Amino acid sequence: MSKTPRIILHCDVDAFYPACEIQRDPSLAGKPLIVGADPKGGKGRGVVTSCSYEARKFGVRSGMPISRAYQLCSPPAGIYVLPDFKLYGETSGRIMEVFREFADKFEQTSIDEAFLDISQRCSDYDQARELAVKMKTAVKSREGLTVSVGVAPNKSIAKMASDMRKPDGLTVVRPEEVASFLEPLPVSKISGVGTKTGKFLTDMEIETVGQLSKIPAKKLNEWFGKGGVWLWAIANGLEESPVEERPLRKSISVEQTFEHDVRNRAVVREALGALTEEVHERLLGESLLFRTVGIKVRFEGFVTFTREKSHTGYVDDRDVVREYVKTLFREFESDKRRVRLVGVRLSDLKPAQGKQVKLG
Repeated sequence: MSKTPRIILHCDVDAFYPACEIQRDPSLAGKPLIVGADPKGGKGRGVVTSCSYEARKFGVRSGMPISRAYQLCSPPAGIYVLPDFKLYGETSGRIMEVFREFADKFEQTSIDEAFLDISQRCSDYDQARELAVKMKTAVKSREGLTVSVGVAPNKSIAKMASDMRKPDGLTVVRPEEVASFLEPLPVSKISGVGTKTGKFLTDMEIETVGQLSKIPAKKLNEWFGKGGVWLWAIANGLEESPVEERPLRKSISVEQTFEHDVRNRAVVREALGALTEEVHERLLGESLLFRTVGIKVRFEGFVTFTREKSHTGYVDDRDVVREYVKTLFREFESDKRRVRLVGVRLSDLKPAQGKQVKLG
């Protein structure tokens, strides 16, 4: 008896935050739109949260210092808006419900991404393509947003496929096409291969997934420990992790990497203040309460410290976040080293007012 082919979709809402802003104000459509901190005439200290495809043509990227974005794309060409995480959270909730309608099994991985296992309702990849088109049409008609979709035999390939034809893309990778699809891709396209791993592989003259697939699993295990087996499986198209409901979100965190390492503690405190506002907005947007506040401080040379402080109960009070972040950072006020990165994290989360936590 032949085994039913496994068919996985990865769905990624295109430029989600800017798309939500455009739905609210259609006059923003087609313009370089930057969602993030107040640029303050090019002197702002925060970062770009997200940006439209038009802004990306100017070189603007998520996570970039807002001051740098302002240099690349200043008004009137660039339009800057502060993030509205409540709007994004509510929109995400509705879109995820649309995705669920089309899935046998569903797994939300972020505010704008999800995996769908459709193996039971689609017997082949032609049916899977038809279902993906119907789902994309449903999101477009109900929310006015476009989704890029990858269809493949496993999660890792589906995710890579969804990134191939943005925006509004649909890429189908059939089982017999897996090897030819993976072979030319740069190793950086594998989700989870960061800068450090990517540099190590480049130093080993391994630049494509095809080259990586030829390295024995034992060798990758020597290099990366347990992560080596995972890399080998992905490179060879054999990754089989299931699509499943994720447990309740454990934390919300935001970080800022400075364009240049910073010694001025006033600048660092300002960045922490902006991150405090952002992480709190995200908390409210997902209707959550927190109990623990944490900070991350990375100095020059990648020396990194994390500190946490817990509240007696569950709250969504912004003043608590502000107070705890200031208290935790005092330890580093007198340190003379330059700061490379700071972050703020809320953890030990639970739903507010009995609402179901959005997964992610």
